[in-house]
Formats: sequence, structure tokens, C-alpha cells
Amino acid sequence: MGIQGVMTIRRYLSGIGAAAGSLLASAALANGIGYAEPGQIGFQGAVTPIAQDIESFHNYLLMPIITAISLFVLALLGYAIWRFNERAHPTPSRTTHNSMIEVLWTIIPVGILVVIAIPSFRLLTQELVVPPADVTLKVTGNQWHWSYEYPKDQGGGFSFDSFMKAEDQIKPENGDIRLLSVDNEVVVPVNKTVVLQVTSADVIHSFVIQSFGIRIDAVPGRMNETWFKAEREGVYYGQCSKLCGKDHAFMPIAFRVVSDDKYQAWLADAKKKFAAVTTPSAISVADASPALHN
Repeated sequence: MGIQGVMTIRRYLSGIGAAAGSLLASAALANGIGYAEPGQIGFQGAVTPIAQDIESFHNYLLMPIITAISLFVLALLGYAIWRFNERAHPTPSRTTHNSMIEVLWTIIPVGILVVIAIPSFRLLTQELVVPPADVTLKVTGNQWHWSYEYPKDQGGGFSFDSFMKAEDQIKPENGDIRLLSVDNEVVVPVNKTVVLQVTSADVIHSFVIQSFGIRIDAVPGRMNETWFKAEREGVYYGQCSKLCGKDHAFMPIAFRVVSDDKYQAWLADAKKKFAAVTTPSAISVADASPALHN
């Protein structure tokens, strides 16, 4: 391979390096809060400690390791093409073993896995160990919508279904988002530990809100548990992440995080309207809007 071939390989490696740097920079930029934006690369903006730790783990540990390994393997491949092609190396080596290389390619990957495993296990422990709850909600997946129940001993005693808004109900001027906005949002207080008890009434669903850093399966006959503590008010969206039938793509999740005063006002209003209803009924966020937006 001549000088022109070497320069081609160098330009190729430089392009890969620039692309990797661009990916890292994109991942580090602030992304959409509460929902994915068109053309977005990276995570949605994190509003809970768990989500922040997940994002940091990916951006500042996994991505540098992945990029370094990819560039190293690419450099080795380029060197092998340049150094051991037929013209530069007409007589191939018959070497079959190299003890030092074999030791290194065993020890180094193990070391990398240990470096990844330690913070990974710590993060998993934070996700799986549920702290004492300030608010507990029961979440039930259905084909194809979600149902939510607020327990009576926490000022609730009512439940409601949440369906995706139809196309003709979407009002962008009110903040509605196609395929994400729902008729009945879940309302929770900011800076409070919210425990979700998740199950399913029919098939397996998966309850996901990226900005909260939560994902858990809804399994019929089983109660799974997760938690979050939102540190910022706003509306945060998620979707079912498990193929659950023909309308899998049309069962979004919407959580509205409000101040404690607004939460208590909404809860009192909802309790007065629905506490005596034995059959689960819908709680309209529109009905509670004075409490939420005043």
C-alpha cells in the first residue's frame, strides 16, 4: 500500500473520530424535557435522581469506553490492512500463539467489565430498593390504555382510566402532543417519593417514563413495584414499551408534576367527585384545571 493508501486510512480514521466526538457532544447536550423532540439524540431530560444517574452512567462511562474500544479495533484493522497486505508482506507469518497477547486480551476485557459493573450494580440497587412512599399509586395496564388508583388512606379512594386523545381532540395551543396527550393525566406532587405498584389486566405491558428513569413490566397476576422522585414541575410522557397487540403504539402515559398545594387541591376535588363511585371512573384534568393552573 502506497502513501495514497495510508492517507486514505488516516482520513477515514479522522472521520470516525470526529463522528464519535459528535455523538458524545450530542449526548451531553440538554434534550427535551418530558418527551422526545424531532431529531433528538440522547436521553430525554432527567428530572429524578435515578434518571440523572442513568444518563451520567451512559454519557460519561459507557460512551467513552465504547468509543475507545471501537477506535482501537478500527486502528488495528487499518494497521493490519496496511502492514500485512500481499504486496507489503508477501510471505505470511506462521505464528499461531503469543502468550502475552492472549493474557492481555483476557485480562483487559475483564477489567473493563469490572469498571462497568461496580457503578451498574450500585445504580440497579438504587432502582430496586424502594424507599418509604409519600404517595402510592396502583397502575394497571389494559389493552390498550392505563388505569390508575389512588389509595383511600392517602386521601384518594378513587380510580380512573387514561386514554390517548383522538386526533380531533388535540389542541397544540393547550400543549397537547399527538400520540402522547391523554384525556386524564396522573397528578403527583413535586419532590415527593412516589411508589408505583404495576400490574396488568390482560397481557404483558411495559410502563416507561424516560424523564423519570423508570421502566417496569406490567404482568397479569403479579404486582411489580418501582419509584421516582420528580424534582421539577411539568408534564412528563411515556409509552408502553412491550408489544401488546394491535394498538400497542396508542397507549401513552402522562404524569403531571405539581406543587404540593396544587396536588392537595386536585386530590380534594377528585375525592369529592369520585370517592362514592364504586365503578372506576375518569377524572378529567380539565375539571381540575383551576386547581392545577391557578
